[in-house]
Amino acid sequence: MSQRKISSDLVGMTFAPVTFSWTWKEVILYALGVGAKPEGDLDYVFEGKGPKVLPTFAVIPGMVGGSGLSQIEINLVWDKGKAAVIVTETAAEDDNGPMFTTRSTLFIRGAGGFGGERGPSTAGLNVPPERQPDHVVEDVTRPEQGAIYRLSGDFNPLHIDPDFAKMAGFDKPIVHGLCTYGFAGRAILRVLCGGEPSRFESFDARFADNVYFGDTIITKIWRTGAGEAIVQAETQKGNVVLAQAKATYKE
Repeated sequence: MSQRKISSDLVGMTFAPVTFSWTWKEVILYALGVGAKPEGDLDYVFEGKGPKVLPTFAVIPGMVGGSGLSQIEINLVWDKGKAAVIVTETAAEDDNGPMFTTRSTLFIRGAGGFGGERGPSTAGLNVPPERQPDHVVEDVTRPEQGAIYRLSGDFNPLHIDPDFAKMAGFDKPIVHGLCTYGFAGRAILRVLCGGEPSRFESFDARFADNVYFGDTIITKIWRTGAGEAIVQAETQKGNVVLAQAKATYKE
């Protein structure tokens, strides 16, 4: 593919379809990477029980080598002045039809100013109600969490190498954002879906701050309607790490 400058003309651009496959080993490795344990999560970490697949595993295909086919399309390109925002959507299917769709928003610093539309503001999106959450789930990230999660395909040294982390401006390695997303997804699955993946429909979130290994991820969930809930994840320090989050599920 030839290289193209960021502009609004990229909207609608598709990339060549990619085939992917996985086995029970990849499924279990991902589950362990996002904090699943034999105590309470046996169906997800033991092949003798299936294993069941965590719904947030959908972020992984394309990085691991079920089988299926996925294709990425650029849906939106916004010009934020000092940055560009690109929204991509990946649709995956197998011989039985559609499997899942993932959407990613990339915030690219220094790439704005190309004259495109600024796009809508996300301020006020999925704000938690002014009341106590209906559910609170706490889970501790282990020191080796990043070493396990990276084996699912994200090999950025920022999440394991202290020297690289310092060069990037961090005191120490930080948890993968999608690992944090997986922790919150497990909490949603447990309290809203009764542990049944078939009831888990969608989970949108924005990465808001960093999690460090050893931090506790506190997932707060507010039921706001039939099959809908607002979600927010924090650490024990009180900093919000997943914001503007919403889950939908089957009652």
